[in-house]
Amino acid sequence: AFPGAPRGGLYTIIMAAAASAADGAAEPGMEPEELPRGCGGEGGSPAAGRPPEGGERPEPPDASVSNGGDAAGGRELVELRVIWNKNKYDVKFCLDSTGAELKQKIHSLTGLPPAMQKVMFKGLLPEEKTLREIKVTNGAKIMVVGSTINDVLAVNTPKEAAQQEVKAEENKKEPLCRQKQHRKVLDKGKPDDVMPSVKGVQERLPTVPLSGMYNKSGGKVRLTFKLEQDQLWIGTKERTEKLPMGSIKNVVSEPIEGHEDYHMMAFQLGPTEASYYWVYWVPTQYVDAIKDTVLGKWQYF
Repeated sequence: AFPGAPRGGLYTIIMAAAASAADGAAEPGMEPEELPRGCGGEGGSPAAGRPPEGGERPEPPDASVSNGGDAAGGRELVELRVIWNKNKYDVKFCLDSTGAELKQKIHSLTGLPPAMQKVMFKGLLPEEKTLREIKVTNGAKIMVVGSTINDVLAVNTPKEAAQQEVKAEENKKEPLCRQKQHRKVLDKGKPDDVMPSVKGVQERLPTVPLSGMYNKSGGKVRLTFKLEQDQLWIGTKERTEKLPMGSIKNVVSEPIEGHEDYHMMAFQLGPTEASYYWVYWVPTQYVDAIKDTVLGKWQYF
């Protein structure tokens, strides 16, 4: 019995206890915790699969035109065959890309750094011009010569050794143009139909044969550089010799005294000087281009 409870008040006590229990269920501070509005949104944890605020992933940039795909965005592609070290690569390349960009593509194909590349299309490929500007067309053959850094460091090639030996011998001798074997040709004078020379300038090989020169017997000779076949054609009135570039051991040259805008030049076809094929009155602006093309690598002297 509860103190002070009226007699016969059991029902009243039971009902009061029930009411007190009901009130306790809603006692302040005991309300169930509600989730914040918009769970995973502002002020809450990120929803599964969604980045947090400020962390949205940017849209990827538009992909550039693939060299192996079709034209995109109106960019015109041209099909090329890149030839390097007896390897051939068929690629598609943007016609409005520059020679420097083509060198980067060749680097990705061959591993040959752009600085070590000599890229030829009708002569040395200009880096600053686009393929469209130099009139590259579908099916064009792009010749690449050069050695990788590992190749250069790995071995001192026979060609380099031969070049060093020849230069040492040349330093001991009188100028070539004064030697008797050459004087009999040079004394004939400059040919009337020899190609014009430009002193102090280096140019790419012309698209036509170098003609109007003399050989060691005083006969007319012309040089044709067949880059797509990696051959040098030496033509005379009687015959045309087709020489693979790789068979030529060395190339030497010297300005002609009194006519320094022309050179006398020899192609070494065998192991000794007796194998030199001499050509006289080569225009000076083509001398470096001939050496680079025939020897197939940079000159280090």
